[in-house]
Amino acid sequence: MSPAITAEERALRTELAACYRVFHLLGWTELIYNHITVRLPGPEKHFLINPFGLHYSEVTASNLVRVDLSGRTVGSSNWPVNPAGFTLHSAIHQGIGEAHCVMHTHTTAGCAVAGCRQGLTMDNFYAAQLHGRVAYHDFEGITVHADEGPRVVRSIGGRQAVVLRNHGLLAWGSSIPQAFAYLWTLQRACEIQVAGAALGPALPISEAIQIQASADALQFDPAHGAGRDVFAALTRQVERIDPSYRDLDPARD
Repeated sequence: MSPAITAEERALRTELAACYRVFHLLGWTELIYNHITVRLPGPEKHFLINPFGLHYSEVTASNLVRVDLSGRTVGSSNWPVNPAGFTLHSAIHQGIGEAHCVMHTHTTAGCAVAGCRQGLTMDNFYAAQLHGRVAYHDFEGITVHADEGPRVVRSIGGRQAVVLRNHGLLAWGSSIPQAFAYLWTLQRACEIQVAGAALGPALPISEAIQIQASADALQFDPAHGAGRDVFAALTRQVERIDPSYRDLDPARD
């Protein structure tokens, strides 16, 4: 029997399903791969993850899979989950108390910067806002081995924008909108770095200006909404295109 869905879980399912559709809208998809997860309230630290085999455009509130930290499905689902998803995401959900949402992408610009020796160069408008906020984790292969989890958590520390070297990008947040704000800013910084590489060396930004830009980046601050206004605007776009993301099977209530 599937556990009853509380009002809080219903809201998180709807918001997470909208987020998958936002990623599709932005072109941040990788066939059926990559993941966005959100931790559910409660001592069990269960979290929601996309059904493995569905494209992001097919994810709905109803078909999101509830799993425990070992990747076991809680309740029932017609779909499996990807081991590479729960291994990486469960380690962060378990190891970082404020990591209620974790997002991971393999965008072209993100992968290019992840494979670049110097990593993210702090020389554009968006990169400067991430001064002191970016962590790096060295590549260990496909993330299916549980023993990598503690090393990922140590690499991240308290930084919410993460470059997985030779791999891709990751962000986490205390909410879905906050994690999205970090990932969007990191993605834009990577896009500009990749585009600018063809033009030769970039103009440097002094560290003092970087520090100020990071302090002024209020889109990450819960006191200023932590990205909720931007996320709401994108959700409205998704709603106009296809509101089916809201589908929640009443039989599971």
